[in-house]
Amino acid sequence: MKEYKFYGWQTADCKPADPAYEKIQNPRHLYDILSEIWCEYTCAPRLREKWSRENQTVGQCSITAFLAQDIFGGKVYGILRQGGNYHCYNVVGDCVFDLTSEQFGDEKLCYENNPEQFRETHWQKTEKHERYNYLKAELLKKLEEL
Repeated sequence: MKEYKFYGWQTADCKPADPAYEKIQNPRHLYDILSEIWCEYTCAPRLREKWSRENQTVGQCSITAFLAQDIFGGKVYGILRQGGNYHCYNVVGDCVFDLTSEQFGDEKLCYENNPEQFRETHWQKTEKHERYNYLKAELLKKLEEL
């Protein structure tokens, strides 16, 4: 089995809850597909100077977590970071995974007792909603190729 670097990869075995995404096997497979899509444009504008192919998950957390929620169901939670922003991750039943955690390197994040995040709050930033729509559209294109 391929070894991933994102938090929870070992137990990220949930299946798509939405039939539109039935070609996606699990969150690891989603990560593989998104690795071909994440780009400077999908990165949060305030973090674009840190984005690179080597650090492709930087600035991608909320749009990725809400897209994963569309696919697998569950809830999105946020870890409060310095500066008042939240780093988003997914919880589906007993499965906790964070497809964009590798941007933090060896830093240990706490995935317990964090507040639930809601897209209505995040989408107040129009650019974030636009980046999410772009990521979703690109994912759907990739799924057509599978």
